[in-house]
Amino acid sequence: MPNPLSPLRWVSPSGLANLWRTTRFTLTERQRLFGLTVAIGGVCGLVAVVFHHAIRGLEQLTIEAAFAATAWIPWVIAIPTIGALGAGILLTWIPGARGSGIPQVKLAYATKTHRIGFRDALGKFLIGILQIGTGSSLGREGPTVHICSGLATGMGKLGGVSPQNLKLLLPVGTAAGIAAAFNAPIAAVTFTIEEIIGNLEQTLLTGVIVAAALAAVVARSLNGDNPVFSIPQGYGLDHPSSLVTYVLLGFAAALVSVAFTDALLWVRARFAVTRMPGWMRPGIGGLVTGGLAVAAMAGLGVSGVTGGGYGSLIDALSGMFTVKTLLILGAFKLIATVMSYSSGGAGGIFAPTLFIGAMLGGAFGALDVELFGHEHAELGSFALVGMGAVFAGTIRAPITSVLIIMEMTGGYGLTLPLMISNMSAYAISRQLRPVQIYEALLVQDGHPTHPPRPTETLDGLMIDRLELELEPRTLSPGDPAVVVLQQVAAAGRQEVFPVLDGERRLIGVITLDDMASLAAEGDHLELLVCAADLMRPPVSVRPHEQLQRALDKMGELAARQLPVIDLDDRVVGLIDEAAIAHELLRVHAARTRS
Repeated sequence: MPNPLSPLRWVSPSGLANLWRTTRFTLTERQRLFGLTVAIGGVCGLVAVVFHHAIRGLEQLTIEAAFAATAWIPWVIAIPTIGALGAGILLTWIPGARGSGIPQVKLAYATKTHRIGFRDALGKFLIGILQIGTGSSLGREGPTVHICSGLATGMGKLGGVSPQNLKLLLPVGTAAGIAAAFNAPIAAVTFTIEEIIGNLEQTLLTGVIVAAALAAVVARSLNGDNPVFSIPQGYGLDHPSSLVTYVLLGFAAALVSVAFTDALLWVRARFAVTRMPGWMRPGIGGLVTGGLAVAAMAGLGVSGVTGGGYGSLIDALSGMFTVKTLLILGAFKLIATVMSYSSGGAGGIFAPTLFIGAMLGGAFGALDVELFGHEHAELGSFALVGMGAVFAGTIRAPITSVLIIMEMTGGYGLTLPLMISNMSAYAISRQLRPVQIYEALLVQDGHPTHPPRPTETLDGLMIDRLELELEPRTLSPGDPAVVVLQQVAAAGRQEVFPVLDGERRLIGVITLDDMASLAAEGDHLELLVCAADLMRPPVSVRPHEQLQRALDKMGELAARQLPVIDLDDRVVGLIDEAAIAHELLRVHAARTRS
């Protein structure tokens, strides 16, 4: 009889599977998550670099070669059109690869019913290269986020992460994607917090920071430690009088941001109801982009309408364009981006937004030179600030909008003008259009991530007004897996199980979703050491907090119950949605009678 401990028994496929399963359960869930975070950062950095170089290589072979051809006009029109049509055909098989990718990641993080599949990420990778590389006026950054989030989810499934915790890897992929795309790890962290997570969630912050840092290290090791935009000089606030013009720039950036958002949503709605076949629609965006690119080259002698437009953007930052060129090129880029995105292509709006902002900012720089007699170099300073201002007004990530410009250019001399213009653009655009563009896109598709709540009715109502469910079933971190399942089976309607330490203090929680992944292991439960392998960081409220706070944390936990703890972190009961709804109806009835 062969020795069961012989290494040779792992060579067979079944033996390898047993080895994988045994190894998987020698690590706790937290340890697997951290290991995956490190791996995701490195893999996403590598994939992002490959994605961007592939786009750049295809651009050189197609649209840039078309501009250099003798009969350049028909080629410049045809190549974006053909590339977009090809993307439209592929998107009929992989519809999940359509769009920017960031709204899809937001939806997957905010809901239980939507996932970022690896197939969609792979489709985004290939279709994004095809469409952006052939000249459609779209950015590579949003697709990079989508691709990295899909990779993070796929790696999480391969690593045996529970279904509930798979969602925690989405912000990790987002941060890695942004860091690699912009070479801006700090801005990647703030963007993930502002746009995906929505709050400063401590349990996710470490993973987000680690992934962003590693992705940036990988990208810099392959691309060099250089900023995305190499500006020719260190711009700064040389004249305090220019602050007046920066304020005006903030106002103008807000109006441009609103116009861009409204146009994109309106055209997208028109395409949605047209009788034109879906695969043909992106071709319309490519055709319009090609026509505008021809007009810009023939009339102004510049490119920039196609693709991300980084070359012309750098020229604007260097102060090389006239006011006429800046305004016309910015308008052309806005129209081309609206048509390319709204017609159903696969690409983002990050780079086009920065491009439009640079053109607007450069025009205000010319105004500043004319009004105050400042140096011509001011055009580049204003172009730089304009990038951040339109980004802040469109994407609505004000902190990121400041940091991303600093990291992308490697300059910090314009911090004050950036803050003034960006916050002005953010505040005004938010007042004019409260719903930011990614959320508006989801609402247009029937998938709002933040359904309205009656917060005005909940204001002032405290948790201690409710009758709590006392003496809930609790767990200890050392409870074996079989005991955990037995507690769940005997718990009735209880859905959240507090994990308490030796002094009965709350140290973690386990939900029914966590139990589902545990029960699926069947005969291998003995390989799980204890409940600590499954628990997540504690999410709870205190009696003096408001009911609205309890609802927000239930959404964070993706559960209908929540532990209530005292000042010593000891569980005093459970609060659930039914009790909150009952109290809400009672208060509403009392106010109606009065």
